[in-house]
Amino acid sequence: MPKPVFIGDTLRVFSEVTELRASKSRPDAGVVTFRHEAINQREEIVCSCLRLALLRKRP
Repeated sequence: MPKPVFIGDTLRVFSEVTELRASKSRPDAGVVTFRHEAINQREEIVCSCLRLALLRKRP
């Protein structure tokens, strides 16, 4: 959270898939890396994070 968020701010949130890889322990699943950013009305990044998720592959 590089900048504070105040009451009345308008936030936009963007998500991007940055990496896909197969799971080593589960052949039916993969690990997806997401990057999330929240931007206020002054175009300042107020929140940024990376998230990993284990998701089932398509059949």
